[in-house]
Amino acid sequence: MELLIREKLKMKKWLKNVSFMILLLKSCILLGQEFDAKKIIVIDPGHGGNDLGAIGVNQTEEKTITLQISRLISELAEKNHDQTVEIYQTRYSDTLISLRDRARMAIALNADLYLSLHCNHSDNPNARGVEVYVSSQRSKFLDESTWLAFQLQADLNEKLGFESRGVKFANFQVLRETTDFMPSVLLELGFLSNKDESHYISGYENLKHIALAILSLLKIP
Repeated sequence: MELLIREKLKMKKWLKNVSFMILLLKSCILLGQEFDAKKIIVIDPGHGGNDLGAIGVNQTEEKTITLQISRLISELAEKNHDQTVEIYQTRYSDTLISLRDRARMAIALNADLYLSLHCNHSDNPNARGVEVYVSSQRSKFLDESTWLAFQLQADLNEKLGFESRGVKFANFQVLRETTDFMPSVLLELGFLSNKDESHYISGYENLKHIALAILSLLKIP
């Protein structure tokens, strides 16, 4: 009888250890998945193809600037072997993609973030600075989108000296169609109608600084 009790106690202890090891193994797997998970970011270079967008005072085309910045963001992440983000672009060349297809791509990728890149234009040649837009409709991602928008304009002001024109709410199609699925913002990067900003945005080294500032912020959980 005493032998039987000892055997039962041994079995109980063994099962307890096995259960603990299984629980530990599951935790390791889950943690590994969490560490391996990448933040999927979709960068949308505005315009493209026969849609030139705004034209700068130095004949710079908005479609070219937005594509260059998008490429630089992707290249910087790849060059630094960044394991925290996975970046996709809605276009990789000078092609025109419909607004609906841009949004659909982000949704199909189950993106964690959608950023539409643009440059501004005004009849007032003195207008300058960055504007960031979020959707004007309510969604569960609105607060996160608004926070990101404020951070973008603050960072571009602090790091690169761009004036902040504030965060605004609009019914742009790409925002309207993505806001229910992920945080999404539309960034207007300075005025091509402003002589100083048009020349600044046209410089390749300056574009690298802009891309790095944007990438640094997008990586924040």
